[in-house]
Amino acid sequence: MDPSDRSQADERGIATSGGEAVLVLITTATRDEADRIARGLVEQRLAACVTIVPQVRSFFWWENKLSDEEEVLLMLKTRRSHLRQLIVKVKAVHSYSVPEIIALPIVEGSSSYLEWVDEATSR
Repeated sequence: MDPSDRSQADERGIATSGGEAVLVLITTATRDEADRIARGLVEQRLAACVTIVPQVRSFFWWENKLSDEEEVLLMLKTRRSHLRQLIVKVKAVHSYSVPEIIALPIVEGSSSYLEWVDEATSR
């Protein structure tokens, strides 16, 4: 095997296309709310992992006023096919009338991690 072929094969085993994997961002008003949402989504296998960033500061327009709020950020690793159900579940328990729930594609990542996300969100 040509050394450059081996290098490319090794690289494919390390990094791979994100495929169905997405990163979902959700903000909440409190840590308790973030914990409750995170635990529920992981228990239901709608997320493989939820990372909680305990304090972020958000500036946004709400009801024609500029708001400046301390929030908690959830970063969920999941699959695109779970998004509709995940959004419905989060909206049902979230304290905001218009919660931030956005999904970003994972372009590329660690192949072993992305395989784990897939397995952890299988039903």
